[in-house]
Amino acid sequence: MISALKGNIIAAPKLGELDITEKGYLVFNDGGILGVFQNLPEKYAGAEVTDFGDKLILQSFCDMHLHAPQFAMLGMGMDLPLLDWLNAYTFRTEAQFADLDYAREVYMQLAQQLVKNGTTRICMFSSVHTDATLLLMEILEQSGICGFVGKVNMDRNCPDYLAETLEQSKRETLRWLDGCARFNHIKPILTPRFTPTCSDELMAWLGQLAAERGLYVQSHMSENLAEIDWVCQLHPDCKQYWETYQKYGLFGNNTVMAHCVFSDERERAAMREHGVLVAHCADSNVNLSSGIAPVKQMLNENVRVVLGSDIAGGAQLPMLNVITMTIRASKMRRIQTGWQDNFLTVAEAYYLATTAAAQVFGAGEGFAVGDPLHAVVIDDASFAKTRPLSVRERFERGIYLADHSNICAVYSEGIRIK
Repeated sequence: MISALKGNIIAAPKLGELDITEKGYLVFNDGGILGVFQNLPEKYAGAEVTDFGDKLILQSFCDMHLHAPQFAMLGMGMDLPLLDWLNAYTFRTEAQFADLDYAREVYMQLAQQLVKNGTTRICMFSSVHTDATLLLMEILEQSGICGFVGKVNMDRNCPDYLAETLEQSKRETLRWLDGCARFNHIKPILTPRFTPTCSDELMAWLGQLAAERGLYVQSHMSENLAEIDWVCQLHPDCKQYWETYQKYGLFGNNTVMAHCVFSDERERAAMREHGVLVAHCADSNVNLSSGIAPVKQMLNENVRVVLGSDIAGGAQLPMLNVITMTIRASKMRRIQTGWQDNFLTVAEAYYLATTAAAQVFGAGEGFAVGDPLHAVVIDDASFAKTRPLSVRERFERGIYLADHSNICAVYSEGIRIK
């Protein structure tokens, strides 16, 4: 059946560009988007139209780096640097997910909050626990969310109550991958937590597995100066952090690396040449006093960048908040560099949270014909009245001021899930 959404349609087909169709029609069916039109074409006259009036119809959001079990510890340990934070809070929290009843309670709340805030695609860490990871994937699938979830691999430099042996990590990873076959919209992604917690043997095995099965890979890189020093001590044969992944086949165009705060020109060139995707997590980088990543410089150098909430280093799950924090961080970077670096605009940050990430899942530019519909509808009528605003001005204000109470509809894969 052909359907259409009517309202002010706003998409970001390219970095810094907005396509705005005022009081237009976004037409779709089970096969995907049929087009965006100012007036409803005669051939679609029989479409079932959902009229959102003067509301804003945006692309829904993609959160490309978050830790599902850490949803239980939001807002905790924010005065600690990364490595201390992991030991004081994170590992102890993640250990609780051996309890499936507890895992179900937390993951149901997480899925509900993602949908409520218009996030329909994710790239997510679970914990080392196979059964809890499969449960997370099942809950996300049932909620209508799409994307990647990874069982964490970790066989050294972590508490005994979370550490796997090499053989256990291999066995449980294969058991997890077998269990993933039943999911249609949530796919597996190999997840070595980060270089310090994975032995050379485990990294080599994961690289081989990724190549054999064509799997995506996610991890962390160059987030914190103490972390970088630790990596150099563990891998004296590598000049830079990225080489500890590259030498094991874990650094390619199917790789998502979170943070990259301290990636210099050489490391950025390696990411560009290998097609690695950077998941920028501004809120986390500030909360844990890591630093401010050179995002604008990365984009100027054609490094692929998307956004992540990094729950719970980041304390904001709504991607609207992640977008605005990303903009603020880029302005702080500009001040920090004596106005040498430019900052991200609202349109650019919106692109990074939508099209740039959606392309990882095979989508095109903006509301591209043939793509499954992923959309969020924002009602900005409750905002303070002022002079008449253009739709573009209302869009910018919506990005900064809207929250879940303003999100009146969410579509994922062409289905309304809120």
